[in-house]
Amino acid sequence: MAIEIRPATRFEDVKVMVGPKRPDANVCWCLSYRIPSKEHLQLRGPERGERVKQLVGQDPPPGVLAYDGDEVVGWAAVHPRADTSFARNRKIPHVGDLDVWSVWCIRVRPGHRGEGISHHLLQGAVDFARSYGAPAIEGYPVDNRRRKVDLTMAYVGTRTLFERAGFTMTADTDSVINGFPRVLMRLDLRQTT
Repeated sequence: MAIEIRPATRFEDVKVMVGPKRPDANVCWCLSYRIPSKEHLQLRGPERGERVKQLVGQDPPPGVLAYDGDEVVGWAAVHPRADTSFARNRKIPHVGDLDVWSVWCIRVRPGHRGEGISHHLLQGAVDFARSYGAPAIEGYPVDNRRRKVDLTMAYVGTRTLFERAGFTMTADTDSVINGFPRVLMRLDLRQTT
């Protein structure tokens, strides 16, 4: 299997990864951290998909996609933190003054899990942020100490996943998901090639 990571510029592929089975459903569409909370709560059904379509048309697009040949098999949301709700989040601390990027959602399609695709996605998010001149990238995974994380909450990633990608634990947070504390993991992109 040769996984290729590409910028999320094809709406139909993003829809496969984060869209609902029913167009009128009010699923996340990976908007909860990407747009202001008030807007996120107001958007209903198909409006959510239309908002994602707008984001996909912007530069930079809202994330990266993993492909196995022509089949989309994974998604990672990555964007400058200043354009996300993490810029105002009181539970996730700001460390330093760098204009960091955030990676906050890593999702692999059923039937493709356990194949290392999340590692490809995280590396692809790092490469994507670097290509836009990001000085650093951070994520907010759970510190699950190798215990099982419910799949519905695993989208934030695990501390181990981020450590394997070269990120270091930078700060504790006040955020908890599925009973596990989230930590701030950061990778400095100014010193890596």
